[in-house]
Amino acid sequence: MSDNQAPSPRNSEESTQALLSRLLMARGPGGQEDEVRAICLEELRRHCDEVWTDRAGNVIGLLKGHEPDPDGEHAVRIMGHMDEIAMLVKRVEPDGTLRVVALGGANPVNFGVCPVDILGDAQTLPGVLSFGSMHATTGSPQGQDVMSGAVEWKDVHIITRHDPQTLQDMGVRPGTRVVLSQHWRKPFRVGNATAAHFLDDRAPVVAMLQAAAQLKHSTTELRHDTYFVFTTLEEESNAGAMYAAAHLPGDTTIAVEVGPVMSEYATRLGVDPIIDTGDQKGYYSRGVVMALADAAKRCGFDPQFALLVDFASDASAVMSSGISAQAGCIAIPTENTHGFELVVDGAIEACAQTLVEYLKGLQNEVST
Repeated sequence: MSDNQAPSPRNSEESTQALLSRLLMARGPGGQEDEVRAICLEELRRHCDEVWTDRAGNVIGLLKGHEPDPDGEHAVRIMGHMDEIAMLVKRVEPDGTLRVVALGGANPVNFGVCPVDILGDAQTLPGVLSFGSMHATTGSPQGQDVMSGAVEWKDVHIITRHDPQTLQDMGVRPGTRVVLSQHWRKPFRVGNATAAHFLDDRAPVVAMLQAAAQLKHSTTELRHDTYFVFTTLEEESNAGAMYAAAHLPGDTTIAVEVGPVMSEYATRLGVDPIIDTGDQKGYYSRGVVMALADAAKRCGFDPQFALLVDFASDASAVMSSGISAQAGCIAIPTENTHGFELVVDGAIEACAQTLVEYLKGLQNEVST
């Protein structure tokens, strides 16, 4: 399929953009995904037979299949994560600035010098992520690190313009989440593409919600129960996915992700889904990989097989831990992963269509 060809009508694209924009504006650092969770719950209640939030904070929507499966052995878990890369307060300095560390796979360069929202226990307040002044000499090691391009978290601070007692009253303390401000979260159009922070994993979340909506109207073609699981803490530890997989029926877990567009992996930016064959936590089940690729082909796409060695997903985490017998991963081609990310029009819809086709055609063949 042409990289410039969107597989869905215009009204579908507009619906995609509207939902994506809402999700991008929602703040969701690991362990504090409340704003994203609320949107997922709202959307799933329109499409699923049952919807709930589990004790780990995962949002789960169940679409029931038409064939009996008393033990739930053939159920499928589709997982996409709600959390985003962010920062955690390490300490509050006497001048009211904050020292922070990464939450998830974040580096200072992922954010740059930018406005942030500090999610205090009692109040959310604005701040500025700073690398310090660049008019520096060798007497300022931090400035030297920045000028050399070797910025580390020790070189970063958050300007709050409040004293430590005021920050304490606002509930700002070690462990407080700091996220990119809503001031900079609005998506940006670049030709036939959308660019924004946190398309990882908001774009896959949209694809999952679209798949649930489409399956609602064709449940007679859905053989077995399907659980749409929107997980917590993927960027940090995969803790949400591990809990969900341990408590939900099913032997197969599919992660829905963004896929890095890099010459190293021979991936290209376009609508054609990336089918992940393996990552740093192990190799995906061959039968699941091929079933996902075949589903993409039946939808008219040219699936991109990729071995993403510097990557991991909820599905590879649960499979490598022995909680899931089989696993696979489908990804939306994405430029600038963990930065100001970019996906082309139609790529989210292509992922959703492939998921629907996979679930309808599932034959429960044990993979090798």
